[in-house]
Amino acid sequence: MFGNKTLERLGRMLDDAIAGTFQEGDYDETKLSRLESRWKQYLAASALSGENLRREKENVKSLVSDISHQTKTPMTNLKMYTALLEENLRAETHMESRGESMEMLREILRQTEKMEFLIQSLTKISRLETNIVEVRPAFQEISALLAEAEAGIRQRAANKEIRIRNIYTGNGSACYDLKWTKEALENILDNAVKYSPCGSEILMSVTEYEMYAAVSVKDRGRGIREEDVPKIFGRFYRAEDVQQEEGVGIGLYLAREILKKENGYIKVKSAEGEGAEFILYLPRNK
Repeated sequence: MFGNKTLERLGRMLDDAIAGTFQEGDYDETKLSRLESRWKQYLAASALSGENLRREKENVKSLVSDISHQTKTPMTNLKMYTALLEENLRAETHMESRGESMEMLREILRQTEKMEFLIQSLTKISRLETNIVEVRPAFQEISALLAEAEAGIRQRAANKEIRIRNIYTGNGSACYDLKWTKEALENILDNAVKYSPCGSEILMSVTEYEMYAAVSVKDRGRGIREEDVPKIFGRFYRAEDVQQEEGVGIGLYLAREILKKENGYIKVKSAEGEGAEFILYLPRNK
């Protein structure tokens, strides 16, 4: 069997690897047994893989930062010049020419805002997927989440005269990150507003189970076709019957990824023409 010195050296190598301080050069190959040499090679390869992974993560972090930074100024300038152009067009006297120019201007602004939203969303997704930004769940009241998400969507709902009715009156708690989960819930609410008819109602409620708190968002919109239900959480997926609506197909994907980071999940109940209900399950224990 193995001698005490061999076992001590193997244990020391493993301790160094766990601590992240393993260096191949710290161990003299000529003084190691065959088993120790193979163990050393394995740990050296593992340390190298870990270092490569850390380096790759830093590269992704740098790339995301560069994309966000490099596009921010051009987007700002484009919006500024669009605003200046709009002011100049308002001074034009020829109504037909002015109307055509204003419509082109509005389309430029819509596309600029869409591009800005897409860049922001891709940046968030990249940071989540590479763990550059961590989701930090903590026990807190569910009512705070509902109130903040509702406030974030209120103006968009008002533009369509849609009422968001929150019927939850409890004081239950769940384990979630308020900043990120608010974004997930707001994405769900945004979809509900987008696909609901003007003057309709969106219902928010909570069902408290032993393991999860289920936050429900139920609308009276067009609903989701049965064949589309398994696909709607895919990145950039948009059903054929909603292609004319504003959006890029990221909101539901981002919401699901956020919930997964918190050990939660999302379910959907829907039938075409009968509205949709999205249920966010937030864990009630760590």
